[in-house]
Amino acid sequence: MPRRSTVPQRTILDRTLVVDNGAFSIKASFASSTPSLDDCHIVPNCLARERDKKIWVGSEIEACRDFGEMAFRRPVEKGYVVNWEAEKAVWDSTFLNPKSKLSCDPQETNLILTEAPNTAAALQTNCDQVIFEEYEFATYSRHIGPSLNAYHDIQHLFGSPSRDTQAPASPAECLLVIDTGFSHSVVTPLYKGRPIQQAIRRLDVGGKILTNYLKELLSIRHYNLINEEHLVNEAKEKVCFVSNDFRKDLERTWKGASSTRKFPENQQDIVVDYVLPDYNAGSTGQIRPHDPSLAARVKKMGAMANPGGVVEDFMTLGNERFAVPELLFSPIDVGMKEAGLPETVMQSLSGLPQGLWPAMLANILVVGGNSLFDGFMQRLEAEIRQLAPEECVVRIARAPNPIKSTCQGGAFLAADSTALQGKQVTRQEYLEHGGGWLSRIFAGAATK
Repeated sequence: MPRRSTVPQRTILDRTLVVDNGAFSIKASFASSTPSLDDCHIVPNCLARERDKKIWVGSEIEACRDFGEMAFRRPVEKGYVVNWEAEKAVWDSTFLNPKSKLSCDPQETNLILTEAPNTAAALQTNCDQVIFEEYEFATYSRHIGPSLNAYHDIQHLFGSPSRDTQAPASPAECLLVIDTGFSHSVVTPLYKGRPIQQAIRRLDVGGKILTNYLKELLSIRHYNLINEEHLVNEAKEKVCFVSNDFRKDLERTWKGASSTRKFPENQQDIVVDYVLPDYNAGSTGQIRPHDPSLAARVKKMGAMANPGGVVEDFMTLGNERFAVPELLFSPIDVGMKEAGLPETVMQSLSGLPQGLWPAMLANILVVGGNSLFDGFMQRLEAEIRQLAPEECVVRIARAPNPIKSTCQGGAFLAADSTALQGKQVTRQEYLEHGGGWLSRIFAGAATK
C-alpha cells in the first residue's frame, strides 16, 4: 500500500517541476518568477546499448564517444508513453539522481507534465498511477503539450510590444499551434489556453520517419547505415532543408540517363559532401562543398586521406537533402495516404466555426524540432496562404526556441501561483477520490 502523503489538501508548494516528456528528448525545468530558456534542460529520452553491450540511460549518453551500431530503446512510441519501466529508468536517472541538475524530492515538488493529444484513457490512468503512487509527487497536472505554448507572449512574436512582466501570464485568446516533433506532427487550435478537441488534427510524419527514410536512401546509394540511427539523425539535422520548388530542385540536381548522371556546375549550392564521423578519432560528421574530382578518385581508390593524413569516408548528397523533409508536405511520396502539413492545418480549421478562422490564421505558432529545417517556415507560410481564404490575414511565427518552447510555456504557467493552484491536483485528493475522478478533472468534465 502506498504511504499517505503528509501534504495538506489544496497546498501548492513553492517548487514546481515542468516536464515536456517528448519521444526523442525530455525538456524539463524548475519554475521561477522569471522563466528563461536557460532554465530548461534537454535530456535524451532513451536507453542506449553500445556494440560492446554497455548501457547508457538518459543524460548519461552525453558522455558516450562511440555511437557506432548503437541500439536505442525509447519509452515513447507514436507520441505515447507505452513502456513505463524504461521511462522510469530515465526519470530516476534525471530526477532522483543527486548529481543531476534536475534532482528533486517528489514529495516536496509540484509536477506539470505534458502528454500527446488524444492519448488513450488507459495510458492516462497508467501515467497518473505512476506519478502519485510510485513517485508520490505532492501535486500534479497533466496537459497536452501544445496548450502550454499559449502562455508565451504570443503577440510579441508578431511584432507587438512585450507584455507586462509583472502581470500574470494569461493564455492567448486564440492560437493555432503546429507542433512537428519526433513521433508526429499535430495541429491544435487553442481558445483561452484550452484545446478545441474536435478540431485537433494529426499527421503521422515526424523526425523518426524522416530519419528512417534517409537511412534507406543512404543505404541504397552509399553505405549500409540501417543500424546507424544516431549517425543518420545527426546527418539529417545538418544537411537537410525544405525546398520551396521541389520539382525544379529535383530537375536541377540530377541530369542525364542513369549511366551518365552528373551534377551540373550550377548545383554546388545543393550538392555537398558529408564526411562521416570517425568515432575512434572523436570527430563528428562535417559538411563541405562538393568536389567532383575528389569524388571520382575516391570511387576508384576507396577511402581518401584528408590533408592531416587521416582516412575519411564521405557521401555525396544531392536530392536526399530536400527529398527527406518533403514528406512533411507530401507524405504520398512514400505511399502514406495522408495530407501534408498545410492541408492538415486547413482540415483543423474546418472543424471550427468560420468566425474563428481569421483569429486562428492570424496567430499561428510553430514549435518542434522539424521546424528548424532551412526553408521550412517559408514553405509552410506560402502554402497556407494559398489555401486560406483571401480575406484572412495569415501570420506565422516560429518560437524563439521551438524545442524548449512547450517547457518554457509551462514555466510561465507555474510562475502564476493562482493559475497553478487552479490546475493542480494534490496527492491527497487523488487518494481520496481515485483515478476516475482525476481523469474527469483533467478532461474538464468535473470540478474540484
